[in-house]
Amino acid sequence: MRVERIDHTALNVSDFERAVPFYEGILGLQRADRPEMGLAGAWYQIGESQLHLIQTPEGVDVGTRPDKLSPIAGHLALRVDDFEAARRRFAEQGIEIFDLGPQGDQFWVRDPDGNTIEITRR
Repeated sequence: MRVERIDHTALNVSDFERAVPFYEGILGLQRADRPEMGLAGAWYQIGESQLHLIQTPEGVDVGTRPDKLSPIAGHLALRVDDFEAARRRFAEQGIEIFDLGPQGDQFWVRDPDGNTIEITRR
C-alpha cells in the first residue's frame, strides 16, 4: 500500500450555521456536492482535497479544544495565494492571529468553535 494524497479532512462544529460565515465568507471556500447524511454540514473543495464540516450531534464528545490559540494544537493548514491579504482579512474581522513575527511564513487563527487553522505562504 502507498498513500497517494490526503483526500479530505473533517472538522466538527457545534453550530454549522455559525461556521458558514467563517468558512465561506472569510476563507472564501466553495461548497462541493455532498450527499444527505442526516447531519448538518458541508464539503468544500480545496485543490485536490476537501474539507468536511460536520455539526456535532447533541451528546457526542469530540474532545476538548485548547482554551487559547496555539500553533501546536491539531490544525488544518491552508496555503494561500496572497498571504498579506489573508492576514488583513482576518485582522479586519477582529479574529485573533498568532504568528512568529515578520519573518514568519505562516500564522494561525481559530474558527468560531476553536478549531485551529494555519495559513501559509505559497
